[in-house]
Amino acid sequence: MWIEVEGKRIFAATGGKDFDKAKPAILFIHGNACDHTNWSLQTRWFAYHGWSVLAVDLPGNGRSEGPMPESIEAMADWIPKLLDAVGVGKAALVGHSMGALIGLETAARHPERVKALSLLGFAYPMAVNPDLQALADAGDFKAVALMNDWMLARKSHIGGNRNPGTWLLGSSLRLNDKAPRAALALGFRCCNAYRNAEAAAAKIVCPVQILSGARDLMTPARAAAQFGKLLQAPRIDVLADCGHLMMHEKPDETLDALRAFLAAETVAA
Repeated sequence: MWIEVEGKRIFAATGGKDFDKAKPAILFIHGNACDHTNWSLQTRWFAYHGWSVLAVDLPGNGRSEGPMPESIEAMADWIPKLLDAVGVGKAALVGHSMGALIGLETAARHPERVKALSLLGFAYPMAVNPDLQALADAGDFKAVALMNDWMLARKSHIGGNRNPGTWLLGSSLRLNDKAPRAALALGFRCCNAYRNAEAAAAKIVCPVQILSGARDLMTPARAAAQFGKLLQAPRIDVLADCGHLMMHEKPDETLDALRAFLAAETVAA
């Protein structure tokens, strides 16, 4: 689905169903150097079970025109403009990694637009190693390789994919490698520079879920749970034997956790 936002062509997947603004809306926000394909299983289930789905390619990422906003705060202010463009007043937000920071800041800055918030692969601060940033700034493939080495649980490096004949590490490397190097570097800078999460947490009034991988080295589950103490009674879910990329490492369990949270009466009503 193509959407015009501020004069730019933005792409969003709809889970195989036409987008219907009359239905409850759910917006999936990808992480750094990713795109809408991160959410293939989850978007399809929600689209076929009563929700209208948008899995957006953020500006300057995937198939969407740039430029990419240069801060988490700027991206958070862009989200309501996307919702306006499709005629949606309020949506549930599901964000992964950088997308989780965007979702958090959106819910704080624009509470009237967010029905519920699910933070996947989340931690704060989301610091970036200076050497990794330098590699990304130089456009070096090593930045992509190191990112994936840390992102996936060790078991996911050597097999375990539930789809026969596919290689999780290889597909993740390919996705991140095709992302513009400038977007990868900027995404790292945005995550590293974001310092408003604690203030944002105090302003959030919608239901919140934190979904972590027990073996996530990038955004450890313990750090996510510690941050959860700043929120009002968040739902905390931790997936066993799972790293940072839970949508692919544990796709069914990720979907089950999202379903349980978003099916709550206070959210879906």
